Amino acid sequence: MTKNKIHTVVENGFLTNSAIAELLAVAAEGAKMPLQKALRRASRKAILWPEEAAILLAERRSLTELPGVGPHLSRLIREWIEAPPLVPDVPKIRCSFLTLPEARSVLVKKPSWGSRLKGDLQMHTVWSDGSGTIEEMANAAVQRGYEYIAITDHSKGLKIAGGIDENQLRQQETEIANVNAKLKANGNSFRVLRSIELNLDPHGKGDMDDKSLRRLDVVLGCFHSALRRKEDQTARYITALKNPTIQILGHPRGRIYNFRPGLEAQWQRVFDVAAELDKAVEIDSYPDRQDLSLDLVKLAKKAGCRISLGTDSHDPLQLRFIEFGLASALLEEIQPERILNFMPLNDLLSWATSVRQREGRRTRRERD
Repeated sequence: MTKNKIHTVVENGFLTNSAIAELLAVAAEGAKMPLQKALRRASRKAILWPEEAAILLAERRSLTELPGVGPHLSRLIREWIEAPPLVPDVPKIRCSFLTLPEARSVLVKKPSWGSRLKGDLQMHTVWSDGSGTIEEMANAAVQRGYEYIAITDHSKGLKIAGGIDENQLRQQETEIANVNAKLKANGNSFRVLRSIELNLDPHGKGDMDDKSLRRLDVVLGCFHSALRRKEDQTARYITALKNPTIQILGHPRGRIYNFRPGLEAQWQRVFDVAAELDKAVEIDSYPDRQDLSLDLVKLAKKAGCRISLGTDSHDPLQLRFIEFGLASALLEEIQPERILNFMPLNDLLSWATSVRQREGRRTRRERD
């Protein structure tokens, strides 16, 4: 598997889902609607195909078992598998995305890695743009053997995603307390953490009152605007990391598969600042995002950053996306002690508190 370009048509003896995804995307560029839409959708869904299409075909099964593949695309993919075409170099907008079989092939080689996982630190509920309740997300996490999750619904500035304001955040806090009480009454020590995906403007400033954020267990800060700028965005990231209200910088590049390549920065400088402040950078495990990408995970490791894993789930079933983040961290050999999600709950909360206290001292010094 190559991280930056597909150099060969066939890997491991067959045309991989990664190569097929690229062929579908390229075919879409020259197709007319509605075929164009079907090809683009199938290219995106190929990331999540649970099995390699070529292996499925070798087992004499129908390719229409795969999400996004109907009879026409089934015939097209079959032709590619039986007579592999030249696969072009992958452009930046689709580069360095793991497919599900690739992620699983990484994880199966070290089963103990996944067993370290204690929680998921990014997800959404019906409070913003998710479709699951807090209790449903918690129950799904309990079934996965987690010790905690962080509920990170969008903040008020992101109206398109149903962002919540300070009053709603307090109401949500009450619901979280009720869910935790119910879990405890049933003999479960699982904990739902109070959090938020704080919307950061291009200058790194959040859109919520600082007092409301101090009540939370951990705060994830993310950019959602001006994500197609071409010029270097290093200053934006450094300013965001120095925002004293956040502890985790979420989906840093803002990339989305075949839609947006994401922002550019002097990443080593960015990660050096994160490490200096003891803040975490996220590997957003949503299949379309996988952000940080593998090349940036490597740089974050070099800087000694803490890493946070979040599925960015919008329903309970999407908690399974954690495999992408786990595989990325394992591929780049991130030290387990640097991954927030491997921490016991009390250690995680102690880290968040220490970052807040350190930021408080730093901002007082700068003010004086």
